[in-house]
Amino acid sequence: MKLNKYFSRSEFQCSCGCGMAGVDAELLTALTRIREHFNAPVTITSGNRCAPHNKSIGGAEKSYHVRGMAADFKVEGIEPKAVADYVEANYPTRFGVGRYSSWTHLDVRDEKARWKH
Repeated sequence: MKLNKYFSRSEFQCSCGCGMAGVDAELLTALTRIREHFNAPVTITSGNRCAPHNKSIGGAEKSYHVRGMAADFKVEGIEPKAVADYVEANYPTRFGVGRYSSWTHLDVRDEKARWKH
């Protein structure tokens, strides 16, 4: 099922195969803005996670992935640093942004959180 012209629900599906595939509307909006800003495809590497899968991969106990409010992703041809810089500049007082060597984490929490791995 298409969520918009760039993303389908299956892209956010839990990778354990359980079928959980929720995605928060604000997360979808932010990822769409990122896609349009860079004019490049966005690949979701980890979207929604069921609690057992989240635990099995060492995810945070209160992970936003479990609520469909987070995604780890890559933007084709764009360094993760540039993606994180863009997100932080556009959402300076809220959202969680994690900087990783080969992807970016984004969650749509109300407060600001930043980390580097």
